[in-house]
Amino acid sequence: MERRRIAGLYVIVDPDACGAMDPVEVARAALQGGARVLQWRDKRRDKGDQLDDVRAIAAICRERAAAFIVNDHADLALASDADGVHVGQHDLPVDAVRRIVGGLIVGVSTNDADEARRAEAAGADYVAVGAIFRTRSKDVTRPASLERLRDVRAAVRVPVVAIGGIDASNITDVVAAGADAAAVIGAVCGAAAPARAASELAAAFG
Repeated sequence: MERRRIAGLYVIVDPDACGAMDPVEVARAALQGGARVLQWRDKRRDKGDQLDDVRAIAAICRERAAAFIVNDHADLALASDADGVHVGQHDLPVDAVRRIVGGLIVGVSTNDADEARRAEAAGADYVAVGAIFRTRSKDVTRPASLERLRDVRAAVRVPVVAIGGIDASNITDVVAAGADAAAVIGAVCGAAAPARAASELAAAFG
């Protein structure tokens, strides 16, 4: 499988954030608008109930040559032929995930330069840092800042994904702070016109 680049607009597709819209169609619209990475995140349904949606989005990403990442579940990533998996600080460690997924992309959530360095040393292919701004997408989160983002960017060589409260009003700030990619949820999934919203956000990367 060709290794996809983690850069540009990174849209996290969460069915809860999509409201009445079909998450597969939101994913399609996000790619039409210019997203370069999609991540699937479903914290409520059993994995078997997610599989059809995940496989459908994986296929759309392949058509668009975009990276497709599955949150948390290495087995779901493998079952859907995803490009990779994203894990948090309390999920399986990178070396254990790597034994499961082999050469797939492994991303890790971090909050500061020390965590980012450890993730890179363990073999992470990219690190996410956040929450840069206040967010309603997660009940429990650790605050970061643009300065923290700059520190992480200076500390590691792998791509850095900014996450947390990013929208059209502040995405240029995270790009200026050195983010290779900006992860959004509500700014696209909760938009009335997801393709148009994604296009506006993707424009920040030129």
